[in-house]
Parts: sequence; structure tokens; C-alpha cells
Amino acid sequence: MTYLRRHALGAAALAVIAGGALVPGRADAEELTLCWAAWDPANALVELSKDFTAQTGIGMKFEFVPWPNFADRMLNELNSGGKLCDLMIGDSQWIGGGAENGHYVKLNDFFEKAGISMDDFAPATVYAYSTWPKGEPNYYALPAMGDANGWFYRKDWFSRPELQAEFKAKHGRDLAPPKTWTELKEVAEFFQGREIDGKTVYGVSIFTERGSEGITMGATSALYPFGFKYEKTPGKYDMEGAVNSPEAVAGLEFYKELYKCCTPPGYTDSYMQESLDAFKSGQVAMAMNWFAFFPGLYKDPVVGGDKIGFFVNPGQLVEASTLGGQGISVVSYSSKQDKALEYIKWFAQPDVQKKWWSLGGYSCHLAVLNDPSFPDSQPFASDFLLAMDNVMDFWQEPAYAELLLAMQKRLHDYVVADVGTAKEALDALIRDWTEVFEDEGKL
Repeated sequence: MTYLRRHALGAAALAVIAGGALVPGRADAEELTLCWAAWDPANALVELSKDFTAQTGIGMKFEFVPWPNFADRMLNELNSGGKLCDLMIGDSQWIGGGAENGHYVKLNDFFEKAGISMDDFAPATVYAYSTWPKGEPNYYALPAMGDANGWFYRKDWFSRPELQAEFKAKHGRDLAPPKTWTELKEVAEFFQGREIDGKTVYGVSIFTERGSEGITMGATSALYPFGFKYEKTPGKYDMEGAVNSPEAVAGLEFYKELYKCCTPPGYTDSYMQESLDAFKSGQVAMAMNWFAFFPGLYKDPVVGGDKIGFFVNPGQLVEASTLGGQGISVVSYSSKQDKALEYIKWFAQPDVQKKWWSLGGYSCHLAVLNDPSFPDSQPFASDFLLAMDNVMDFWQEPAYAELLLAMQKRLHDYVVADVGTAKEALDALIRDWTEVFEDEGKL
């Protein structure tokens, strides 16, 4: 997940901070400020961090910014060398800019002295949240919040005998969570316009938002399983034949077909909150969203409990999920780096990571993920493990803002605004990205 606009500047940078919770410490000098987005996992981190204060006497302040303004606010803070944040949980795509622009402290020496091994964390999260250049053993963050785009569905609707019988007669298989995008579309079409409990319902809510990152995060959930790749050769920026491959074209065409056939009316600019609203209000049979929201959904008094089910992003040619999630970094402009590193050391402990999971955070530590009890610890835990085994992420280049905005425009124009063909959209995207990489001196 990203939520970034060019250079993180503009009016949105003046967004009101949603957080500001304080875990009392001994004095202002003994307080750390941690910056993150305002959402359920952040509330869990406030609760978890009370243990850090109890053990160290160091108080914790939190600056939590709503997702639509998070990147604008926080990247503006970093770009200006601001001292608000001692610790930052920044998105995976920020790691390149954080490293190359000197915003984040390189953690290799600290990890060695503190006995923190990146081998103790899920490899995909280390690669995505911590390293720059990608895959090199240069660490600028500790994996903090694992996440991927997943799915949830109305389990109570799927289990109705009359719907089960009708679906099986039509498709020759049980009405169940889909394993492929083809099956997902069949299920979505089955529910589209159907009357359930006296109310017209729709097949699916997917991401279509243009302003930040929404349609990119949604469409790549289809593109990746269909075979889309950013480069033919990793690190070579050879995009022709990868970004616009026949498989990529088929994936984008499929996403548009799903949008056109099976979403609620007027669903032209939707992202996280709109997807949650559509599901909670009983409009849709299935919805995509980040795993981070699943604990809250399961607890929802109206659609949670035995009414909701979860499934991993469907495959097609390959199994793949769109990566979300973040690492936690020490901000280089902080005057309290030693204390911030103390927090990192504390947070990395297996016992702390286990409590983090129990409170609603998504641990990346193998002591948690490899525990035999983990798959049964939550109804979505096993799907989370499957997702994190095959995640793919957007460009993590320092210029990723420009790269992202180009993809947002090309995808939204094609999927929602009916401009051109999928092949034309992806060809144009290659031209956009080539220009960015030429400006960066990488082509």
C-alpha cells in the first residue's frame, strides 16, 4: 500500500493528525514519537507499546494520519528534514527513497550488535520492507506489519441450500470460495442483481479509485496471477514484453470485465473504505481488501462471526497476491535515535511479536508464523500465510510516485472511463515509465 502523490507536497499535506495517543513516560526527553497511518493496527500498536514503556520508562507518542493523507503528510515531513517522527512505519514503496535520500538510518550495524537476524523474519517481508537495493543485505527497516490484498465473502449466503443447488446445476461445482479469477467472476455474476432477504445485491466490490493507489492495488491482484511482470529481467528495466505481454493484457481485460459486470452501481472511485462499506451494508457477496482489516471484520456485529468467510487472492496462470504492509524505520533526523533503536530491539523479540499478532497486528516473525497453532489462531490466518508466500509489489524505486501516478491514470482511463484497449493502456504505461527511468538515468 502506498497512498503517495508527487513529492508528497500539496494542500493535503496540511491534513489533521488523527492520532496523538500518549503512553505516559517520565518526561518529554524520555518520549518517542512513532508515525503511522490511522487504522485498526495502529490502535493495536498503542496497546502493545504500553509494555515497552513499562519495561523501559520511555513514553510513546503516536502521530496517526488517515490513509488518504498519510503519504502526503509523512513524506513531506521526511523531505523537509522534520523532527516530528523518531520512528516511522512507512510503506514498502518508500524504502528506496528513504535509503537513497538519507531519511532512514541504515540498521545493519545495529542489528548485528542487538542480535537481530533477518533470517528470523519471513523472506518476502525482509525483501519488500527492509532492503535497498532490493534483495541486497542493506537494511533500512525491520518488518513490522505484514499485509496483502485478500478477500472476504458472505458465508451465510454461500451456504444457503437453494443457492447451492442453483449454482451447482449451472456450473457443475459447489458454490464456494473461488480458486481462480475465472471462478470468481462466475460467482460474482451469480449474485449480481439477485434478491436476498428482500434486497437487491451485487457480486463484488473491487478497487477502482484513481487519486492515490486504489485501482493499481486492485488491478494488480488480477494482473499478477495472469502473468504480468514489471521487467523481463530483474533490475534491467526491460518492460516491453512484460508489462504489455499477452498475459498482462488478458489480466487487465478480465479486471475490466469484472468491474463492468458485477460491481454496485456508481462504483467508479472506490478503495479501502468503500469496499468495507459495501460489504458491511450487505450490498455485495464478495469484496477485496487488505488483511489488516480482517480482524475487525470478523468482529463486526452485523456481518462478522459465522456470516463471514475469507479466502486468499485467486490464482490463474500462477498464484500471486498484491503486497501491502510496512517496515518500521528510525528517522535519521531524530535526536533520539538511541531510544528509537531500543524500541526496535524490543519490538523484534518473539514474545512481543506473538502479542502483536494477538492484538490484531500482523507479525512477520517466523516464531509466530511457523508456530503450529498459527493457522488455526484466526479464521484468516492460513490464508495470510498463503498470501505472504507469493506476494508481488509495485516498483520500490525512489521515483515510484511518478511511476504510480502513471499507472493510476492508464488503468482508470481504460477500466472505468472506457478509453482505448488494454494493450493500448499498457503500451502507454511503458512509454510513461520509460520517460521516468530516462529522467532517473536508469535507461
